Amino acid sequence: MTQVSHQQWGEVVGLGRVDLWVLQSCLVRVEVLTLGAIIRSVCSRGRDGRMEDVVLGYDDLEGYVSDQRYLGAAVGRVANRIALGRFVVEGREHILDVNNGPNALHGGLRGFNKALWLAAAVDGGIQLSLTSPDGDQGYPGEVQVSVSYTLQGETLTTEYRARSTKTTPINLTNHSYFNLAGQGEADIYDHQVSITAQSFLPVDDTSIPTGEIRQVEGTPFDLRKPVLIGSRLKELQGPGFDHNFCLSSPGDNWAERHAARVCHPASGRVLEVSTSQPGVQFYTANFLDGSITGKGGAKYGKHSAFCLETQNWPDAVNQASFPDCLLRPGEEYRHVTRFTFTTV
Repeated sequence: MTQVSHQQWGEVVGLGRVDLWVLQSCLVRVEVLTLGAIIRSVCSRGRDGRMEDVVLGYDDLEGYVSDQRYLGAAVGRVANRIALGRFVVEGREHILDVNNGPNALHGGLRGFNKALWLAAAVDGGIQLSLTSPDGDQGYPGEVQVSVSYTLQGETLTTEYRARSTKTTPINLTNHSYFNLAGQGEADIYDHQVSITAQSFLPVDDTSIPTGEIRQVEGTPFDLRKPVLIGSRLKELQGPGFDHNFCLSSPGDNWAERHAARVCHPASGRVLEVSTSQPGVQFYTANFLDGSITGKGGAKYGKHSAFCLETQNWPDAVNQASFPDCLLRPGEEYRHVTRFTFTTV
């Protein structure tokens, strides 16, 4: 049985009241903000029975208002990068805000992570909804979006739905940063990760996929069996993982699949992720640099967390060989991701 409660957490000038919702099962406690549909915390038990908050975040609302790293947020309309902030749909070019080098990232300058969502209790959780107007951040069509967070025992289920009045790309995900030793710990080098992907997407120097779908076999991206994150990072060129792992192929039927497992042997905490999305962006917080002061005064540095962003493949709107990311009038976008917190 999950208990659901909420309270006012603050107010954002020009937006309005922000509420904090709490989902509490016998095993896990989750906090969600109506600003950005943000997962503010997830508390789970270790092998010793002690609860720890394993999600990076802020102590106060101002932290989230000024945040530039998408801590815990729902991101959209399109998660990840769109090359040069441009795409063509039905013969018309659309120009987006460029906010990540030459590219558009995570929906633009004011994406869904900065919006105030309407909240309602549902069985075992909360449903948040949002209307994104036609032309929002350069995207076509008015889009009605909802994300629900429901907690059952040790599993947090996130379900996304959307409809649009015009054909538009859409790709929604959650951008929680996890550290299973506890948020505020220095790094994730002692975590073990496995991702059930046979292939990944190489990227150019602005993190846009080159178009190649490369087999993981014989590369540092072969995470099909558990590997220690710290030692594997040493084998990588560049600052760390920030790549899409391909969970299914273009044209595959919609299905929920096991995606990833991360274990922190010292505490015994395990996070398992399953999703209906065709990809997962594994990101090792390469761009956190110690300048952010998080919960409890923690300084969040490089490699202090990992993200498993279940999503469509990056830049799919510009790459015809990638899974279709277009939502058309009369269709419904829907995907499900489950985060299960256990111990070993």
